Amino acid sequence: MSSQSRPVILITGASSGLGLILAKKLMSLPYHLVLTARDSSLERFKDEGIEENDFLWLRPLDIINEEQRKDLILEINQRLSGVDILVNNAGFTYRAVVEHVSAEERIKQLHTNFIAAMELSRLVLPFMRAKRAGKIINISSVGGMMAMPTMAIYSASKWALEGYSESLWYEVKPWNIKVTLIQPGFINSDSFKLVRHTEQSADSAKEEKDPYHNHYHYMSNFIEKLMRLSPSKPENVAAKVIKVITHPSPPLRVAGTWDAIIFKLIRVFLPQKIYHRILYHSLPGIRKWGPGTK
Repeated sequence: MSSQSRPVILITGASSGLGLILAKKLMSLPYHLVLTARDSSLERFKDEGIEENDFLWLRPLDIINEEQRKDLILEINQRLSGVDILVNNAGFTYRAVVEHVSAEERIKQLHTNFIAAMELSRLVLPFMRAKRAGKIINISSVGGMMAMPTMAIYSASKWALEGYSESLWYEVKPWNIKVTLIQPGFINSDSFKLVRHTEQSADSAKEEKDPYHNHYHYMSNFIEKLMRLSPSKPENVAAKVIKVITHPSPPLRVAGTWDAIIFKLIRVFLPQKIYHRILYHSLPGIRKWGPGTK
């Protein structure tokens, strides 16, 4: 099978985590894969035994670099006649309360998790419209349907991703282009170790007398515990993505883990006042938050 006859799948953030697992599973299927990662992370592919061949490209991509995004899509358009399936997987998480996020940190979080995904979608859509086919798969989160304290800017980025994806679903449906959001909940992995603190939240997490110290202390331990107890693995989420890739007409939203279904039902069916009251009083160590921490 020639390279041009294989559907082209572009996966961002493919050198680790879900992206790497997804790439490995797709390598045995009849696709042309374009796997991207930051320059500093490209060596991870070699460490994982992934090397370039006729049907697999490895490309450096700083997801927030406009010129790199344009150059990559231009190369794919010229040599492979465009992207058939875009998987916007790259992203990261800041743990910080609203007071502890600077303007620069806020922009970096939104640009990585939301703006870059939207910009890549814009770049691949002309080819998809001309072909009257294509798929855009955005890796979202339950953080895009319900927010948690110390995760404000992360949730904001995922809510934005959800909003643009839903609008795009309507806009490109006439050209038979499918848009799908994958919404994972808690995944049993070490990804919690990759969560970043902002400059201010890092100081607060270390300083016991800081007003927000207990927010970070209890929430960090709580999230780590939930992830350790979760039966869902990254492989389960990757399987959901592959199912969307191969399905002729996937839905707009797909629960990436079983708990994502539970969270959605709670959000939909509980009255807002009760919903927020229950969640607030369920927060770990909530009685130690606030004024008494000084």
